[in-house]
Amino acid sequence: MIRIPLSALAVACALLPVSASAKPPLGDVPAIRDGLIDVAIAYEISEVCPSIKARLLAGIGRLNGLKQTARSMGYSRSEVDAFIDNDAEKDRLEALARAKLARLGAARGDVDAHCRVGRSEMSRQSAIGTLLR
Repeated sequence: MIRIPLSALAVACALLPVSASAKPPLGDVPAIRDGLIDVAIAYEISEVCPSIKARLLAGIGRLNGLKQTARSMGYSRSEVDAFIDNDAEKDRLEALARAKLARLGAARGDVDAHCRVGRSEMSRQSAIGTLLR
């Protein structure tokens, strides 16, 4: 029978929470952050450009896929829910999405530019474009 010193068990138990909490915040995980930004940009384009519509089921599917990705990375359901409900994180991601949309050529409120970017993303079949029709 193998005997493990009590002090070794205490150290191991003390380290467990540290390794579990070593995950980065969900908003800093590139796959999650970038996926949410793409969905936000597609939504914004569909709201601003009258000739482009959102593929709602595709968007919902993408969001559910991001939730599953987070869960498969070890984030608990409550961690995912807390992230979803975090207003500061929503504001941060919205700012990142608006900055990316501007880099793509669509300034806030510029209808023609939003339509142009939307058509370009659709023709490229990008992550954003696949959420638009």
